[in-house]
Amino acid sequence: MRVLAAMSGGVDSSVAAARMVEAGHDVVGVHLALSRMPGTLRTGSRGCCTVEDATDAQRVCARLGIPFYVWDFSERFKEDVVDDFISEYSAGRTPNPCLRCNERIKFAALLEKALALGFDAVCTGHYAKIVTAADGGRELHRAAAWAKDQSYVLGVLTGAQLEHALFPLGDTPSKDLVRAEAARRGLETASKPDSYDICFISDGDTAGWLEDKVGTAPGDIVDRSGEVLGHHEGAHTFTVGQRRGLHIGRPAPDGRPRYVLEVRPVTHEVVVGPHEALAVCEIGGRRQSWAGEPPVEVHSGLDIMVQVRAHGDPVPARVRIVDGETVVTLRDPLMGVAPGQSAVLYLGERVLGQFTIDRSVAADAVSPDGAQLSDQALAS
Repeated sequence: MRVLAAMSGGVDSSVAAARMVEAGHDVVGVHLALSRMPGTLRTGSRGCCTVEDATDAQRVCARLGIPFYVWDFSERFKEDVVDDFISEYSAGRTPNPCLRCNERIKFAALLEKALALGFDAVCTGHYAKIVTAADGGRELHRAAAWAKDQSYVLGVLTGAQLEHALFPLGDTPSKDLVRAEAARRGLETASKPDSYDICFISDGDTAGWLEDKVGTAPGDIVDRSGEVLGHHEGAHTFTVGQRRGLHIGRPAPDGRPRYVLEVRPVTHEVVVGPHEALAVCEIGGRRQSWAGEPPVEVHSGLDIMVQVRAHGDPVPARVRIVDGETVVTLRDPLMGVAPGQSAVLYLGERVLGQFTIDRSVAADAVSPDGAQLSDQALAS
């Protein structure tokens, strides 16, 4: 099988490529150039896809004896990931750029090009498993190492993409074993630190980066009744669930801390309130995709687990499709769910699919009989 190994320059993709070579496949390594700033270098363990990473990937491919190429996807990355990130934050939403990169770059642009060049599959160093179902279809499942499981950020993959995806690390029980294997193979990435944070914001200052890209738009910080409590220089710098940096002069009447409950980009308002007001009992969205054929029960109601953050815990819920919208009713409220986050649906270990959260229903906005309360009732 002809396999294109996506080489980030880290230890995971290095070992994934090595396993493909050892399995006897015809492997070619490719590093994706996603930035048009050639002087970009890794700072500690921040960022990825830098000049240093490309060099590391090239050295690994030389050690493995396979061809190595660098493909320039910087323009598409800017349009599909960076510009999307800016647009989402400007609209008061909280996007996940890693998930968007997997969707639009690694398993759309990269896979499309790989198939056009005659490759059979793309292999990456993600921690997830692909399982062949009884009907022959391919399913996406959680990795053996739950601590490293990355099925959440792969939840955007479609059944057609899973047919041409390989995740050689999915059954590896720990990252330490991957590093030890890299060392045995003589790969220089064996002790390289993991990357984290947003790759195109290498210093980790997301608020500062957004301010530079979006600018300032002063507005009010208000409570749920609309009373002005303070002011800010840009609503895009706030996220739902945020507690620090609100700069509200006077404390709440009960002395308890306030949290960001909602960001309103049109009016430039940031709504704050008590911690319990962050609890939501229902989420919904229309931008959905399925990792293979979903069970027919999703249209009438299916008990599932849902995860709304890459490192969050899955929680029990019930999903149904209502007039084209994916609606998830939570068994127990979730705290601090923001529009723009991705909700990934699981049936046991299997990823069913995902949707982008457009709306949520606050738990304290629902009366005992299930009816939503009015804004006036909530403010009283």
